[in-house]
Amino acid sequence: MINSSPADWIHLDIMDGVYVPNLSFGFPVIESVKKLSEKPLDVHLMIIDADRYLEDFRDAGADILTVHLEACTHLNRTVAEIRNLGMKAGVAINPHTPVSSLKNILPYIDMVLIMTVNPGYGGQGFILDSYNKIAELKNMIETAALEVLIQVDGGVDLNNASHLVETGVDCLVTGNTVFAAADPLDTIRRLKYF
Repeated sequence: MINSSPADWIHLDIMDGVYVPNLSFGFPVIESVKKLSEKPLDVHLMIIDADRYLEDFRDAGADILTVHLEACTHLNRTVAEIRNLGMKAGVAINPHTPVSSLKNILPYIDMVLIMTVNPGYGGQGFILDSYNKIAELKNMIETAALEVLIQVDGGVDLNNASHLVETGVDCLVTGNTVFAAADPLDTIRRLKYF
């Protein structure tokens, strides 16, 4: 279904039960998804000590690898290694983290993921202050004349998608909105072409 949809990527949330309270899947599942997917894999790491596994995620099939600013001790080094391994590099920030903390890393990354819920569980409500963060980040990117995508994850649905894009979002991540829908393929189309 996803392969035949207009979705651009498949977003995979990797959780370690330490950085976030939930636990998801690892390399064998990513490898299996990669074999079946006709879409690039957008892998979002909600884990501590991501540096230990960057090459493993690349080898498992990650095309885009996003790490959390809050979980990386040496973010510049991590981002450089992601790119050296041939993947696009993303940096995620939690709802409480100001976008100003991204200023010095923006020139070195391909994407920022603004978490619009607290990471770790699906089905949470969208945090409304996220619109201000998106607008501020968009302004930072444009002022610096950078080509950095803005992605949001959490509480994205058919009611807020168009406003998110109008505010400056390039990539919408949805989970429950698509997979709990009566017609997931139609929901993807509506999110993509609203």
